Formats: sequence, C-alpha cells, structure tokens
Amino acid sequence: MSFASGPSRWPDVWLATAARGVSSCGDFLAASALTLALQSAGAGGLAVSGLLLAATLPLVALAPLTGRLADRVDSRVLLVAAGLGQAAICLALAYAGHPGLVIVLVALLAAGLAVTQPVLAALVPAMVRAEDLPRAGALNQTAGTLGALAGPALAGLLVGQFGTRVPLLVDAVSYLALVVAGLLIRTRRGGRRPTAPGAGAAVAPPAWRFRSDPLLLVMVGSLAAVVAAVGAINVIEVFFIRETLHSSTTVYGLVTGAWTLGIVLGGWLFARLARRLTDDGALLGAGLVLLGGCCLAVLASAVVPAAWLLVPIWLVGGVGNGGDNVFNNLLLARRVPEVARGRAFAIFGAAVQGAGMGGYLIGGLLLEVAAPRPLVAGCGVAGVLVVVAAAWPVRRAVRAERSARPAAGTGRERRAELATPTPSR
Repeated sequence: MSFASGPSRWPDVWLATAARGVSSCGDFLAASALTLALQSAGAGGLAVSGLLLAATLPLVALAPLTGRLADRVDSRVLLVAAGLGQAAICLALAYAGHPGLVIVLVALLAAGLAVTQPVLAALVPAMVRAEDLPRAGALNQTAGTLGALAGPALAGLLVGQFGTRVPLLVDAVSYLALVVAGLLIRTRRGGRRPTAPGAGAAVAPPAWRFRSDPLLLVMVGSLAAVVAAVGAINVIEVFFIRETLHSSTTVYGLVTGAWTLGIVLGGWLFARLARRLTDDGALLGAGLVLLGGCCLAVLASAVVPAAWLLVPIWLVGGVGNGGDNVFNNLLLARRVPEVARGRAFAIFGAAVQGAGMGGYLIGGLLLEVAAPRPLVAGCGVAGVLVVVAAAWPVRRAVRAERSARPAAGTGRERRAELATPTPSR
C-alpha cells in the first residue's frame, strides 16, 4: 500500500490534473452535443436513452477488464493509446450521420474512458506521499468537476453557433491532452516498469480481492445504495425546476451548477480534515454522515416555493458530495495494495455508475405516474432511510477493523506504515 518513496512529485500531479480536466470537459462536450443533435434531428426518447446508456454501460461492464489493464500494462502505453483512440473515434463521430452508428461510436468512446479513469486514479497516489494525498485528490477531483461543468456549457455555445461537427472536432483535440500527459508524466505503474525511480523489478499483483476488505466493501455498498436511492433526482430535476417551479433554462443551469460548485468547495474543505483523520473507520463514518447531508439537501429542496432557493441548498449538498469523494478516494488509496489500485478504482467506479444507471431508470418510470415535487421528496426520504440502514453495517465493520488491530497499534503508526515504500518500489 505504498505511496511515493521520496518527495511528492507535484509536476506529475498537475499534468494528471490538467489531463483529467481537459478530457472530462471533452467527455461532457461530446455527450451534450450529441444529445442536442439527436433532439434537433427529431429522434425520440428511445434514441436519447440509448445514447446515455451507451455512454455509461461500458464503464460498468468493462470494469473487471480495464482495472486489470491499469495494473498490468504500462500506464504511459495505456494513456497514449486510449487518448489517440478516443481522438480518432471523436473524429469519426463528427462525420457520422446515422443514430445507430453514433450510439456505437459513443460506446467505443466510453470504453476508452473506462481505461483512462482507473489509470489516472491509480497514478495519483503513486505520485505523492501519504500526507499529501488529500490535497492531490482534491486537485484531481476539482479538475474533473470543472470539466463536467464546462463541457455542457461549451456544447450549447458551439452547437448553437456551428452545429454538431465543430464541438466534436474540438472534443477530438481535447483527448490529445491524455497523450501529452502520458508522455510527460514521469510516474509510471503497471507492466515491467517500476513506479518509483531506482526501484527493482515490478512484482506480480498480490492475491487481493475487494470483498476481502470489509471496510471497503461496506463503503462501496453504502455509497452505491445511496446513489441508487437518490439518483432518480438527476432525471426528475429538470421537470421539477422547469415545470413545477416555472423557471427558465438559465435558472436551471444556475441551480444544477450550484451542486457542482459545492463538490469543488467540499473537496478542498474536507481535504484538510482528511489529513487529520488517520483512522480508516473514522473516515468511513464521516463519509456516511456526509452522504446523509446530501440526502437531507435533496429532501429540503422538495419544499421550496421558488427555484432560486435551491441554489444554497444544493450548494450545501454538493459540499457533502465533494467531501465524501475525498474520503472514499483516500480510503481506497490507503487500504489497497499499490499494484491492485487500478482494479480497485475501476470496481468502485463501476459500482457507483451502475447504481446511477438504476436511478435514471427509476426516475424515468416514476415520472410517468407522479408529479415531480413528491418524487423529489421521495428521493430525499429514500436516501435518508438508506443512510440510516447503512449505519449498522458501517458500525460493525469499523468495530471489526479496530478489534483486529494489534493492541499497540495506532492510527498514526498505521499511516507511517503506509507511507513507507515496499521493497519492490
């Protein structure tokens, strides 16, 4: 479970951060531009749903394969190959006309993302010392969040001015950021090359399984359950804000952007706290409390009479979301052996994204039989109930974790142990 053996390599962190931000902006730019194009071309809801499914399903279905690739193949090779492949796919998308071909190409684009996500996520802990990981994780999360925020806005501007082809060509160029980062980042993992300079030959991945760590298993299970319970809000919110609260598209963008801004603020705010929480059980418990805060924010939003009141509520909810992301990434980096981190991050992402897909489906079905406001309240209540139900397994896992420690062991000693490089590094 090693981190960087010497000083933190911040130039590598900034390169990875920039690559994630630019490529994330490209991901959302393409998705938004294609959705607008399908709608403008008169495609029905089935085609739009197919597009969204194609953009998400590979991230879930390919996780076992891409996680192992991230651990066993040189990270530079994967970033360069995936970046070039995604750029070529986007170039093809710019000239694709048939909706069926568009959906196939979007699925291939998502397959590339299924590779690059665990590669970048597993590289960051190898770049920094243990005590610097919360800050590095917050930087990486901020870049991804800002890219997700800028992509749809840029898509709306470019599609309105130039049509679909120009934003897709811009997106193709954005994926070259992964190629540049892959070539310039000195930290490498996977394959035969050691992560740290001067280390010996890489070792084979240990016999590590996600289910063998009860703390991580509870973390992923509770988060996925909450996402499935509350995830329908992502489908319901546009109808709630635009139809129930009679707001403009500008207000809708402001409200949804408030949650995204909160994620950025929460990442930096809780990165400081994460450095002090050396006990993994405390991190898990704090993350569950933040998830409860997110669900309460959704529940509170159901009673607002005007859309502008959602802005401070969702800002607070986003702060909790961002803090929980930091805690989860730190737990994974601390507890997973370095050579298995790619697989761990891929499994984690697949569980959350799969739960989100379930939420989307539930939201679409419920809108056929109920009004948006009670559905928003129902999402909040469901989320709170899931958090309450998860408190017992979380408490049990934390107790088991603490009872299994040696009597003399402390959180500070555990952290020192994690910061010490393994012989192979």
